[in-house]
Amino acid sequence: MAEEKSKRDCFGMSMKGCRTNNGFVQNEDVLEKDLDPGSPADSAQHSTVGILGPEEPDFKDVQPYAGMPKEVLFHFSSQARYRVPREILFWLTVASVLVLIGVTIAIIAVSPKCLDWWQAGPMYQIYPRSFKDSNEDGNGDLKGIQDKLDYITTLNIKTVWITSFYKSPLKDFRYGIEDFREVDPIFGTMKDFENLVAAIHDKDLKLIIDFIPNHTSDKHDWFQLSRNRTGKYTDYYIWHDCHHENGTTTPPNNWVSVYGNSSWHFDEVRNQCYFHQFTKEQPDLNFRNPDVQEEIQEIIQFWLEKGVDGFSFEAVKFLLEAKHLRDEAQVNETQIPDTVTRYSELYHDFTTTQVGMHDIVRSFRQTMDQYSREPGRYRFMGTEAYGDSIDRTMMYYGLPFIQEADFPFNDYLTRLDTPSGNSVFEVITSWMEHLPEGKWPNWMIGGLDTARLTSRLGKEYVNIMNMLLFTLPGTPITYYGEEIGMGNILSTNLNESYNVDTLFSKSPMQWDNSSNAGFSEGSHTWLPTSSDYHSVNVEVQKTQPSSALKLYQELSLLHANELLLSRGWFCYVRTDNHSVVYARELDGLDTVFLVVLNFGESSVLNLKKLISNIPTRMRIRLSTNSANKESEVDTNAITLAKGEGLILEYNTKTLLHQQTDFRDRCFVSSRVCYSSVLNILHSLC
Repeated sequence: MAEEKSKRDCFGMSMKGCRTNNGFVQNEDVLEKDLDPGSPADSAQHSTVGILGPEEPDFKDVQPYAGMPKEVLFHFSSQARYRVPREILFWLTVASVLVLIGVTIAIIAVSPKCLDWWQAGPMYQIYPRSFKDSNEDGNGDLKGIQDKLDYITTLNIKTVWITSFYKSPLKDFRYGIEDFREVDPIFGTMKDFENLVAAIHDKDLKLIIDFIPNHTSDKHDWFQLSRNRTGKYTDYYIWHDCHHENGTTTPPNNWVSVYGNSSWHFDEVRNQCYFHQFTKEQPDLNFRNPDVQEEIQEIIQFWLEKGVDGFSFEAVKFLLEAKHLRDEAQVNETQIPDTVTRYSELYHDFTTTQVGMHDIVRSFRQTMDQYSREPGRYRFMGTEAYGDSIDRTMMYYGLPFIQEADFPFNDYLTRLDTPSGNSVFEVITSWMEHLPEGKWPNWMIGGLDTARLTSRLGKEYVNIMNMLLFTLPGTPITYYGEEIGMGNILSTNLNESYNVDTLFSKSPMQWDNSSNAGFSEGSHTWLPTSSDYHSVNVEVQKTQPSSALKLYQELSLLHANELLLSRGWFCYVRTDNHSVVYARELDGLDTVFLVVLNFGESSVLNLKKLISNIPTRMRIRLSTNSANKESEVDTNAITLAKGEGLILEYNTKTLLHQQTDFRDRCFVSSRVCYSSVLNILHSLC
């Protein structure tokens, strides 16, 4: 009661006597000034504010001041001169937020999907036994790859692709796997692999590995259990009754293996024949058995959990065979059936690309997707389609709403044995014309099972093919050593059971001109090094401005930095037996790259005649002849030597794909446009 009385007494006092400061100090001259008690000012200043009665306080002569009580604050805040600006600022803030949200949504809506890591830069394929030996046993290994990651980054590579390193007998380049969950001791240990994965990711690189689901080694535990009819493993492989007498087997049908002769082999333990698409030491798994599919899915998950970023699935067209086991048709109907022993002598309608095969491949994709949910950890899936027609190859991209592979590996350029403008043009346009809408292309100029580029086409075509690789739309893929122009070795010293014809392109990487080309410090290497390693090696070419390695690095850097190469249109301008000419351009950019590649003898090319509205002189952005770099050419007469390539640069407001004459000759995977005002890509083209 005493406290309430005190409060009432306080409010009954004058304003000066009861005013609270709330932490603010008013002008002391005003507060401390003694006014005459009878003066009008003092009367106004010290007028009593009664709060107990029904009358409202009178703030007529009171001015705003710091620390004013809420009654005074409410009085002034309700006045129009304070309320209206406040409301205007509030609604301006609301409107600004709404505009920002709208602009953000609009930008997201019109922005194209960013390129993923497997689209943004080149892949580098490594045959691990031939890349770098770290323990002096003459065999390349996983530690050797790790030791050379710095070199790989100098190539502006984004993805390292390591071919089969699983525990395997020495058959068919380790593609007959004895244990899918083990690293072969030749290459190191599982710990070595884990260290390699960590090192690759530390370099901001990605790792994909080969996976071969179609078959295993006959040393695999599954096969040993299956041949003894043990439990669920009884039907893990494709077994069938066959007649075997006096060492001679009569197979169930006329199917032949990829390497020739019957694809059926008699097993004395089970007393039946098993099916093998490749060598007899590589029995095919029975993918019509759900248990087999589950086993393979678990193996995929095992390696994904180890940190790999994707797979190249090999030999997938062989996953299923027809259940009826009817004979396949002969290519030459007049040939005596008993003489059919070669793979090319039959149409393989019952042993490749069977109904249901793509469903199995899509199930692999679904497993990959489960591990792609973490931001930035998309898992890539590629498929081998060697020997397939272009139509069948494109099926691996999947359907419009059912994704399969990110892309089937495009090895069509590796099949070129003689260089010509027409043959190169046919490969390019065949892929681009059949490419499903929105899908991503890729290009390879070398690989495991084909002759090296230098040996196949000639060393004068190394630079021009690398220029082609980096200026086509899509992902460039380089087989180790192609960046320095390595060639095939002429002979082998190998006693292991391999197809010798495919060994010549697997010789040790040529690092320097020391013993064994710097590949190994051991006394021997598993394959001999090429005789030209003293001049064709990494260390020598690092110091040569005109070397294949220097041009490769410049091309890969150009590809990484130029939007029109990674996202732009491809328009072919001219092709004949000698040359290929095409343009790379992007909506919204005035810059155009005109690529001129001469695969024939020396010639003079009139570009002005082909494209009338181009400038008379063009700047050479890159050339296979380093002396021409940054110079200019007369577009009325460009002299090209054999194997010479040019990337010309010019500016124009009229892009080729917008012109009627070229509209049918232009391709783009996913159309985007560039806004120079906002410095962004958008899809409102």
